[in-house]
Amino acid sequence: MAVMYRDPSAAPALAYDVVYLDDLAHAPDAPWWASVAAITWGPPASRTTFRAAWDAGALHVRFDAVDAHPWFTITARDGHLWNEEVVELFLDPDGSGRNYAEFEVNPANAICDLIVRTPWPALASDPDWDCAGVASRVTMHAGADGAPCGWSVDLTIPWAGLSGLGPHAAGRTPPRRGDRWRFNVFRIDRPGGPADPERDAIYAAWSVPSGPSFHDTHAFRDLRFR
Repeated sequence: MAVMYRDPSAAPALAYDVVYLDDLAHAPDAPWWASVAAITWGPPASRTTFRAAWDAGALHVRFDAVDAHPWFTITARDGHLWNEEVVELFLDPDGSGRNYAEFEVNPANAICDLIVRTPWPALASDPDWDCAGVASRVTMHAGADGAPCGWSVDLTIPWAGLSGLGPHAAGRTPPRRGDRWRFNVFRIDRPGGPADPERDAIYAAWSVPSGPSFHDTHAFRDLRFR
């Protein structure tokens, strides 16, 4: 059973304002994510940072994960990435806590996307659902000594793909300025490696659930489109 990482000194998780890409003032050669607000969570050796922006076509997401020993064994689409090292995003367009999207990416750039019909404790999901057009890119990072020090994920989630969640989402995609969705972001770091993935595993959520599952919709927070 997962034990959530908790930092008693961490500030409470509040809403996140996701800005429109065309409104960003940044140098032409600078990446968009360098100009937006970031949220960060987890212990220092497994620190994770999330940033997001949007435009008419998609939600653009950036994860940066501190990791001295990134690993993977799964390379196929829709593998059970939650059993390895992964970053995760849950998106609930209508805030109902049902029929929301889950996106996971591992260091191999494998994606798992699915629709969660009902949350924990009656967790039920449909892994056959795919977000049409979703795309990701993973970049590995090394320190001055050449040793691994982390990895990043750039994830593009088209509104057209999210509308496939059902009528509740189709009516809210693309979003409009002022809209509020519900969301949460997560990281699983497994320093025990593939031989012993549960040893010292770190289950870290930005907004920490009250129970043993990330799928606690009471912990979701507002994603505000500006």
